[in-house]
Amino acid sequence: MSAAPPVSVLLPVRDGAEHLDEAARSLEAQTFADFEVVVVDDGSHDATPDIVADWSARDRRVRLLRQERSGIVTALERARAVARGAYLARMDGDDVSEPDRLAAQHALMESDPVTALCGCGVTYFPRRSVRGGSARYERWMNACRTPDDIARNVFVECPVAHPTFFMRADVAARVGGYRDAAWPEDYDLVLRLWSAGERLAKVPDRLLHWRESPGRLSRNDARYGTEAFLACKAHYLRRTLLAHGRKAVVWGAGPVGKAAARALRAAGTEVAAFVEVNPRKLGQRIHGAPVVGAEAALESEGVLHLAAVGQPGARERLRGLLAGAGLEELRDFVAIA
Repeated sequence: MSAAPPVSVLLPVRDGAEHLDEAARSLEAQTFADFEVVVVDDGSHDATPDIVADWSARDRRVRLLRQERSGIVTALERARAVARGAYLARMDGDDVSEPDRLAAQHALMESDPVTALCGCGVTYFPRRSVRGGSARYERWMNACRTPDDIARNVFVECPVAHPTFFMRADVAARVGGYRDAAWPEDYDLVLRLWSAGERLAKVPDRLLHWRESPGRLSRNDARYGTEAFLACKAHYLRRTLLAHGRKAVVWGAGPVGKAAARALRAAGTEVAAFVEVNPRKLGQRIHGAPVVGAEAALESEGVLHLAAVGQPGARERLRGLLAGAGLEELRDFVAIA
């Protein structure tokens, strides 16, 4: 086998015959050509293996591994185990990369040796399928452009789209690679990297077309639901900003704040108080914690303030209020919704 290429593309797929050839052609069209593709067929029942066989016949950079249906984490870890590149790039079998995607991400990583993982901007497609929640997430994620943007938003949602991951293989190995937890495997890896002090970055250009479809795992698997995301956030907050028994003050006593508090309590964090601007809620108790006003909350010492409000614009207003009170983001407060 030839010398190891610098980039290994990890591509797990199951029953992807409908769109796989389009994804393959987009990789074949990359301006950066020194890469391999490790395709792991996760027990497909359609023509996926035949399509990959045709692809590998015309492109020697492509390898096919097959396994019984075991899930995306097993497939990714199997691909990672045989990948030869110093960088691991992700791709799904129904997405499309722009021709300069790998070149741009490789250039960023080569120019910035302290960055462990970078993503890129995305465009959901087909556009007729992009509705409210997906459109909001696309706008928000594409607005997280710099390492600082990504860090300050890392507990809001996953700020880097999984199929855009481009990471250092040695760093991924050092933090344990992909893990099968009760929450999204991509968000788990991002938060584990952040927790380890690793730098996350992004090529701001929209270099991946991310297919929106009813069959996506995130639409059908409980591990990608709201409660699973909250459990993931609470777990990593407990290990980092809420370590050593630090208490939380939750700004927002609505459904979002209450759900966040339940996840925090399940992870072993005590909620010292909820903060509300509605005077009718002041003095109440939620899950045993008092509901207080902003002034009283800001007098609390040693706590972590969590912005847990879902209304449009509320996150930035809370950030401004907390920073204006002399608190530092990612030390004294963090947005989680």
